[in-house]
Amino acid sequence: MYDIITFGAAIQDIYIKPEKFKILGSAKFATGKGVCFGLGSKIDVEEMHFSSGGGGTNTAATFAKQGFLTAFCGAVGLDISGTSLIDELSRLNIDIRFVKRFAEKATSHSVVLSGLKEDRTIFVYKGASELLDKDIIPWQDIREARWFYVAPLAGNLCNNFESIVNFAKENNIKIAVNPGHSQLSLPKKTLKEILAKVNILILNQEEASFLTKTPYKKEGQIFTKLDKLCPGIAIMTKGKDGVVVSDGEFIYSAKALRTEVADTVGAGDAFASGFVSAYIKENNNIEKAIQLGIANSASCLSQTGAKNGLLTSLQEFEKVKVEKNKI
Repeated sequence: MYDIITFGAAIQDIYIKPEKFKILGSAKFATGKGVCFGLGSKIDVEEMHFSSGGGGTNTAATFAKQGFLTAFCGAVGLDISGTSLIDELSRLNIDIRFVKRFAEKATSHSVVLSGLKEDRTIFVYKGASELLDKDIIPWQDIREARWFYVAPLAGNLCNNFESIVNFAKENNIKIAVNPGHSQLSLPKKTLKEILAKVNILILNQEEASFLTKTPYKKEGQIFTKLDKLCPGIAIMTKGKDGVVVSDGEFIYSAKALRTEVADTVGAGDAFASGFVSAYIKENNNIEKAIQLGIANSASCLSQTGAKNGLLTSLQEFEKVKVEKNKI
């Protein structure tokens, strides 16, 4: 029996640090700022390196490092990047028998522009991760699992969101979900039925605001709505401002740890998988789950690459103070 099976993307990340660029403020950009290069220019790159990413494999890496019998269910292409990703998962002691390979599309890739100081910009090719259809998922083989973890899904895999959650519920498998924009954009009735079956719901501020149609600064209203949507644990991550968690009875909050940030890619996955790991190990103790989640995220932030800084079950880590208040 698997302790946990993760679903989501498997991505080859390419980090590049360009030498010459400008950050310009403009209302034409969604974030109010844009990264600009000279049209027709050849831009020298100071540094380049490769690392694996994707919510499905990033979280699987934490679960495996925390000592859980872990499998990843996802898709890669029939290319060298797909082979490299599968080999890495094997080295991390993640079961790869549920990884499908497709010739129709290349393995998912992202190009991360680093060295931008204020934030990172990522070009994403969704590729083969979109191709895993519910008719290909080996349902009988994944039935014997204690937990499912569902990362942001795209393409055919997003269409499987409801099927994965329903299967978990029907087979007494607990489920944690970190839905992406595509999942949160499902029809209201469908999404409501899905979230009612979830044990742990993990969102960032933007996603929580989008789901509840509430400004993200109005945390009380957000959690009133989240608690109605999800009977389990509702989590809203706030980046450098920490996290807020509700179990329907109490609100838990904690600040982020201060750390020298090398790379922000994968930090959200590190928190989510760290939280779920401790929640399982520590008999549903939310305070300890928050502490491991934040420490795992901080350790991930301190190194480049989504998997390089993840904590193992044997590592000591700094424990943040968690405030607990009655709702």
